[in-house]
Amino acid sequence: MLVWVVYAPQPRQVEEIALNLIEPSSVLDALRHSGLLQRFPEIAPPHILLGIWGRLTSLQQALREHDRVEVYRPLRVDPKVARRERFVKQGARTTGLFVKKRPGSKAGY
Repeated sequence: MLVWVVYAPQPRQVEEIALNLIEPSSVLDALRHSGLLQRFPEIAPPHILLGIWGRLTSLQQALREHDRVEVYRPLRVDPKVARRERFVKQGARTTGLFVKKRPGSKAGY
């Protein structure tokens, strides 16, 4: 059965490995055969988040033909905090509703 294992160790860098596995195989089998565990020790099995086509899964999940196993790395910054910081940095009048202001209209419209 053909499956892919995908991991992005850094932004804009993706490691995608196609594997031919025997049935039945689990997500853990795919990780072991991909070689990613040896190349990237930070994705040790007890502490990683995994998914199949964007849905969270466990190491014991059985794989099907053409599955895409995704290894997720932890977020470094909370997305809400990052958005607030961007908004403060850009200024209130240059983002969102305030970018295009009709002549003679109230602020925000």
